[in-house]
Amino acid sequence: MNLTDTQKQKVAVWIEEGMSLADIQRQIVADFELNLTYMDTRFLVDDLKLTPKDAPEEPKPEPAPVQETETAPAGEAALAPDEAAAPASGNLQLTVDMLAKPGTIVSGSVVFSDGKKAAWYLDQTGRLGVTAEEEGYRPSPADVQSFQLALDKELAGRGF
Repeated sequence: MNLTDTQKQKVAVWIEEGMSLADIQRQIVADFELNLTYMDTRFLVDDLKLTPKDAPEEPKPEPAPVQETETAPAGEAALAPDEAAAPASGNLQLTVDMLAKPGTIVSGSVVFSDGKKAAWYLDQTGRLGVTAEEEGYRPSPADVQSFQLALDKELAGRGF
């Protein structure tokens, strides 16, 4: 569908006035004598890089924290955060290894807010493992939640 520049400007004005896509569709029929489907109208508005006021904003899904559901081997912390725990104040440092450790798809290290260090990995089945340098160390629930969110964000940025 080819609209003139004047017609495109009219559509932009209608959007600014708060008209819905259905109203714009009817107005195009009345003013321009063009029969467009609702989908055609939607594509037209999208092609003009306009956003109708009635278009619902798509909710952005929150990343789901990775949780270790099985019992962790000796020396590894089982990650099951307290649901009510607030995230740590951002003192967590996460790194990803350039070359994943053997038997893993990705690995790295983390320094928790209390300064304790641990190595982490994701195995081929997607299970997360964390091995603290200090035997028996368990990070706080807030640190676990912050770690999981930081890891999710970092891995999403790398295409995992």
